[in-house]
Amino acid sequence: MSQGPEAAGGNTATAARDQVVASAIREIAHIATLPEITLKIIQLVESPSSTAQDLHNVIAKDPALCTRILKVVNSAFYGLPGQIGSINRAIVLLGLNAVKNIAIAASLAKLFKGGQLTSTFGAKDLWAHSIATATATKLLADKLKLGLADEAFLAGLIHDVGIMVELQFDRAKLVEVVDRVSPEPGVYGDWLGAEQAIFGATHQDFGAALCEKWKFPRSFGFVTGYHHRPLELPVENRTLACLVSVGDHLAARGEMGFRLDIADPTIPADLLEELKLTTQDVEEVFAKLPAQLEQVSGMLS
Repeated sequence: MSQGPEAAGGNTATAARDQVVASAIREIAHIATLPEITLKIIQLVESPSSTAQDLHNVIAKDPALCTRILKVVNSAFYGLPGQIGSINRAIVLLGLNAVKNIAIAASLAKLFKGGQLTSTFGAKDLWAHSIATATATKLLADKLKLGLADEAFLAGLIHDVGIMVELQFDRAKLVEVVDRVSPEPGVYGDWLGAEQAIFGATHQDFGAALCEKWKFPRSFGFVTGYHHRPLELPVENRTLACLVSVGDHLAARGEMGFRLDIADPTIPADLLEELKLTTQDVEEVFAKLPAQLEQVSGMLS
């Protein structure tokens, strides 16, 4: 049975988008790479047969990473009693998964370096926004007692990594997107629409593809790929993307770094309903955000 013109058109558009995304990921592979040690850590922690000793052996080979991990572990963010002086102790107290997430966060900071692209956008703004979204997402996860604070933090940190792909892939096109969406400071247009028109794909498409390339857990691919439309995900895959979406809106509301992709920071009611969050819960998290953000920014600097 032959497809109708609409279905055929949809398939063509999808194929064109996939081609753009694949081309971008290939092009930036030599620039936007996580250090080999971080990829090893991810692989190791995802393997059910790995032990804490295996993780320690890998991290111990990189003194700079050891130092960064201990800085994070000893920050007020974790509020652990006493000073933690060894990676082994950090792994025992926090678990393999948390240490893996800290290693990724420490590596990501290096990717978000770069100068000001336009008067309304720079990589530094995007990193500030990513940290704010990560902090808000963790606070929300804590509020809901979901037991996934570390995962929530990292998910918030990487949600807009697709914009870094755009920046590395074609700066001129990204400038075009910014100029179209925000011709002057404080103006917010349709970011996703502008990306689609100029790149032929959005930062969600680029972000999800990069997560796949980096072999991140699938939950992070869902976050990067659906944080502007988390309710389109199957119910069992929604929670993290919904949390990040709310965190993203709170960071935008507070004007914390980049916020051009959210024209209206009002959190959609169906999103709050999905997470069983009340308006009061959200306001409490928003009130805590600046102080918590100060701690976190120092931790990841």
